[in-house]
Amino acid sequence: MDHTLQAVLAAMSSFFLVSLIVFTILVVCECNSKRHRIDSSISRDRTRNRGRTRSRTVPKTEFSSIAVGESATFDPTLNRISMRELIDATRNFSSDLIIGDGSFGLVYKAQLNSGVVAVKKLAADAFQGFREFRAEMETLGKIRHSNIVQILGYCATGRDRVLIYEYIEKGSLDQWLYDTSSSLEEDGDEVEIRSPLSWDTRIKIIRGVAEGLAYMHNLDTPIIHRDIKASNVLLDPNFEAHIADFGLARRIEGPYTHVSTQVAGTMGYMPPEYMHGATMATVMGDVYSFGVLMLEIVTGRRPSFPFAGESGKEVRLMEWVNKMVEQKRYMEMVDVSISKDGLKENTVMEIFQIGLRCAGETCKFRPTMKEVVEELDKISSRNLT
Repeated sequence: MDHTLQAVLAAMSSFFLVSLIVFTILVVCECNSKRHRIDSSISRDRTRNRGRTRSRTVPKTEFSSIAVGESATFDPTLNRISMRELIDATRNFSSDLIIGDGSFGLVYKAQLNSGVVAVKKLAADAFQGFREFRAEMETLGKIRHSNIVQILGYCATGRDRVLIYEYIEKGSLDQWLYDTSSSLEEDGDEVEIRSPLSWDTRIKIIRGVAEGLAYMHNLDTPIIHRDIKASNVLLDPNFEAHIADFGLARRIEGPYTHVSTQVAGTMGYMPPEYMHGATMATVMGDVYSFGVLMLEIVTGRRPSFPFAGESGKEVRLMEWVNKMVEQKRYMEMVDVSISKDGLKENTVMEIFQIGLRCAGETCKFRPTMKEVVEELDKISSRNLT
């Protein structure tokens, strides 16, 4: 037989054999699929029938607090709170009880048996909710400091992730800087009218944030917050600052850096190196954000909002401050709502200089937060003498 014909016949035989094998596999898979659908249908029918003859109960697994793999990285002493208790305490997460908007979730005021707390219900999106939950647990869940908000407990059920914090009565620094309207209770009764913060109170807040960051940055495994801004600083009745919202925070290994695949933070507070494509998040990024916040606190101007400069041209906070400092016009930059009685120009100058050093363009020239605390203490001690 011709060799070419033999080759053709052999190829055809192989083709038919392979086709037969593939067809057989497809038939078997289809049968298994049908059997699975039938079994699932029977299971659903049985479930529905049980529901008709019994009172509805909540499965124990519905309120299981957290998966084993998810729980390995945080403080095991944190309270585990059921979703049912949180639903009751927040009136099913009523919009009337919303007191804040954290990254990836809303914050509610709630009354638990232990007292008044703040409850943050993270976004239902599985990835975002889980990522923030893990970030807060791995950072905030392991630290205790008077200038850092304390996490009290958590709940995880299905796709829901909820974090419970201490309730900080006076709300955010952002509200005190820009919203002087009345603060209201749930029943509508006025509690207080937010009066402008004095110079001394603002310096106290600045020092509190500096203390909290210095503590975080000097842990054995440092923590970077990555989103320091006025709305993430809460004030207690004594106007002590408490750093909040650790959804973007990271514990960092190695030489004080964390490799990130995306820019994290808020426009106006983000360091220039992040904006220029740097993938290494560092403690010095927090220092920059703190410097911007410091200048915002003493000027009463938002870093991300442009405003009219002297020439009528729009400028932003950092550009404006740098120009004013070149002209040594420190007192003119102080928030107009602050009384200048007894305020020393030399002190004002020193505060602006610290803020500008922290918010310097080059990260290696920025001071550490520990150095900032020491400088603020020196200024305070001089003013007391």
